[in-house]
Amino acid sequence: MSATDDAAGPDRLGHLPSYLMTQAARHVHRVVFERLDAADARGHHYRVLAALEEYGPSSQVDLARRCGLDRSDVAATVNALADRRFAERAPDPEDRRRNVVSLTRRGRNRLFDLDRRLTEAQDEAFAPLDHDERALLTSMLVRLVEHHTRRAPTPARQS
Repeated sequence: MSATDDAAGPDRLGHLPSYLMTQAARHVHRVVFERLDAADARGHHYRVLAALEEYGPSSQVDLARRCGLDRSDVAATVNALADRRFAERAPDPEDRRRNVVSLTRRGRNRLFDLDRRLTEAQDEAFAPLDHDERALLTSMLVRLVEHHTRRAPTPARQS
């Protein structure tokens, strides 16, 4: 038995959806990372550019919330995007203490390129699945994510 056979783990793991999902996620992450890395981009870059395109100019705090990122990660990402002229900062006219980040034309072009690269990554990562299987997998993953990210109801306070 080779080292790679050993790395697959005991047979009983191959029947656990959680284990299989983790293994598949590792492979998909590698494919996506390689595609983004070839474009000198990171997932954070894509998230912020996509949020700016979808929601329009935003504060860094709003970007952090919309992208599910830490504020310090958004600050570093906005710095990187602004340095490359994919985004620009301007003082918020309503509150000069904060900046509003906007997508530039160059940033829209960058987002279009990253969309293309991520589509190619999806095609590579999910090559064994046909269109209907991909749609089914996506809908099941959406259900799982929504189930686990729903906020639990706040218990009523007792007086």
